[in-house]
Amino acid sequence: MPADFVITRTTSVPLETVCQRLPEISTAHRFGVLGVHNLREKMESKGVAFGRECRVFEVCNPGHAQKVLGQNIAISTALPCRIAVYAEGGQTILATIRPTALLTMFDAPGAAETAREVEETMVRIMDETARAG
Repeated sequence: MPADFVITRTTSVPLETVCQRLPEISTAHRFGVLGVHNLREKMESKGVAFGRECRVFEVCNPGHAQKVLGQNIAISTALPCRIAVYAEGGQTILATIRPTALLTMFDAPGAAETAREVEETMVRIMDETARAG
């Protein structure tokens, strides 16, 4: 996937701290956390060795979701938004696929403004979560 489809933030804040802060910061921006997937635990529970730490947070703002789903119900295949948190080279990385990039796969021109709003909020959530201190 081309790099311009993915938004990343790198921080020296420990992974566990980022994972603790992300739900509170998401909620402050009116995005609820619908679920968290611990990929290492999930894969190892299925008998697959996976030595890396990676958590995937499913986040959603119901009002925004309703707007885009009203344009094209097939967008449901790309919801909810996800923020991955993983360790890489001694740093913690937060990453998400650009909602505006995902929207290009669907015939929903009326949803473009909502996708931009969601993307701006996702960036703010990631920036605030990554901020040290």
